[in-house]
Amino acid sequence: MTGQGNITDVTRRHDFVLLFDVTDGNISGDPDAGNLPRQDPETGVGLVTDVAIKRRIRDWVAAAKGGEPGHEIFVRGDTYLNAHQERAYQDEGIKARSKSRDDWQRGGARLCSIFWDVRTFGAVASTGDHNCGQIRGPVQFTFGRSADPITPAVHTITRKAFTTKEKFDSTSGQTEIGSKATIPYGLYRAHGFFSPAFAEKTGFGSSDLDLLWKALRMMWDLDRTASRGMVATRGLYVFSHGSKLGNAPAHELFDRIEVCLAEDVDVPRSFGDYEVKIDEELLDGVSFTRVVG
Repeated sequence: MTGQGNITDVTRRHDFVLLFDVTDGNISGDPDAGNLPRQDPETGVGLVTDVAIKRRIRDWVAAAKGGEPGHEIFVRGDTYLNAHQERAYQDEGIKARSKSRDDWQRGGARLCSIFWDVRTFGAVASTGDHNCGQIRGPVQFTFGRSADPITPAVHTITRKAFTTKEKFDSTSGQTEIGSKATIPYGLYRAHGFFSPAFAEKTGFGSSDLDLLWKALRMMWDLDRTASRGMVATRGLYVFSHGSKLGNAPAHELFDRIEVCLAEDVDVPRSFGDYEVKIDEELLDGVSFTRVVG
């Protein structure tokens, strides 16, 4: 890690750029398009949703901090959200179906103290009989967009295993045919934002911010599957402001990082086919840190 900014200072605004690449994989399939890799229909540029990025962060934090107080995960597949809200009401001694905004806020504060992802990303916790309000989190992401158009491919695959006796009997034990969608290569760029004002409201602290940076570096290594191919964080660059409100518009800072194809490269197939150019001349009141890259 190089740079001059204190990137775990939650009293300062931070804007950051995340670069990650995918080789022979699909990390954000589109259910409306047969799970093909998401793509901008006009430009052919690849897309990765903010939800997909946050899912990987949640999973890494759960693995790294599972069981530790204050680091449970709210959005997960082994239960339903209203159960968490009911738990918050029980902890605070609030009766179900309360109409009191004070009770809703108390319930929301309890959720923030229990669940790392609520403290970080916020949550819509206003459903059911245990209203905990809508919580705005201090960390937000944009979609990831690939530096160049991607070329989705559908690969025909075969398998010798059968899920049911009926399928086995109908094929006489012959090989089944399936398909798998991937892209050969894509380098994606997403932008992120940290707001001190919302951190104060959710109780998000410097240790939480440090954990976020670690997750962004390491999360893909926990998420290995055959369909996702090789995924890695290639760059994490943080602009730290000298104040809560910030000292420059985020887009002006992001424009200082340019990702372009290297000379004589027409079709990228690796991170080495790109150049990342960074204008590190510091603005007044803004510091720059290379966490990765």
